[in-house]
Amino acid sequence: MRKSLLTASILLVSITAGLTLARAADKQAQPDPQMQAVLDSLASLNGKPVETLTPAEARQQPTPADAVKKLLAGKGASTEPDGAVSVKTMSIPGPTGDIPIHIYTPKGNGPFPVMVYYHGGGFVIADSKVYDASPRALATAANAIIVSVDYHQAPEHPFPAAANDAYAAYQWVLKHAAEFNGDAKRVAVGGESAGGNLATVVSLMARDKKDALPLHQLLIYPVVDNDMTRPSYKTNANAKPLNRPMMAWFFKHYAGDPANPYALPMKAKSLKGLPPTTVIAAEIDPLLSEGKAYADRLKKDQVQVTYKRYNGVTHEFFGMASVVDKAKDAQDFAAKQLKQAFK
Repeated sequence: MRKSLLTASILLVSITAGLTLARAADKQAQPDPQMQAVLDSLASLNGKPVETLTPAEARQQPTPADAVKKLLAGKGASTEPDGAVSVKTMSIPGPTGDIPIHIYTPKGNGPFPVMVYYHGGGFVIADSKVYDASPRALATAANAIIVSVDYHQAPEHPFPAAANDAYAAYQWVLKHAAEFNGDAKRVAVGGESAGGNLATVVSLMARDKKDALPLHQLLIYPVVDNDMTRPSYKTNANAKPLNRPMMAWFFKHYAGDPANPYALPMKAKSLKGLPPTTVIAAEIDPLLSEGKAYADRLKKDQVQVTYKRYNGVTHEFFGMASVVDKAKDAQDFAAKQLKQAFK
């Protein structure tokens, strides 16, 4: 009897310990102080939950970029963009209508290598202005021209409009790079979140169409799957500024075919033949697990991959170098990867 009771006690302690560890594993990580300051600044702007709004209303909400500007202003620091980069805005023809693009050119003599960049926003909200800090920083750090693309957004233009615009912009750059002092033989693609999706979709399209492949793809916390049972969707279900309900809202409005790899690249039968890839991830992000899974899948399919995860930061951290040191590190790392690719 005593042996049975002892065995039962040990079993109970083991189960309790296991549950405690499971809860600890499921607990959302804490932002570091600099990241927390941005989140506090964002909260002070009193935005409404995006998933409760119409797309038109959601586009009027304060953004993480607004939070950074408020934080800088509170410190008496400049909120003006870096003047070391010149920006030219123009429109190019696309399958759904004209596509605005913004050409970020660093100082110096060209021709420069080029990266076609796609902004985030779940295919529904935001634009190149909201994400201005990222291409501006990369143009300087990588000594490259960054062409930022304002693709058509859902729900007014559901899938595959954004993907087709993204590919049309890439093709336009290949044909017209010399006109803006770019080198058509050295063209990469990249983007953040939904933009990371579009960057790798462009690579998939180029491979499938047997067109010229990008030299490299820079994928910053990319959306590549719709599996919300992945661990980070649970751990970071209520994270800020991106959470699980927001992702469901984005998917609903994007209306992508869940079996089509041009909507969700993880659905591709094979990723073989894609260009060398850099994946940058944030710890406090529902997309953390799928980004790692995509990097692993690329490696399995014999694609050269470099994966780097930043702890203590959230989705959207990449463009926050003016107030978050890890964002500056991530930008420098991305620029180093691009420079190597452009060699």
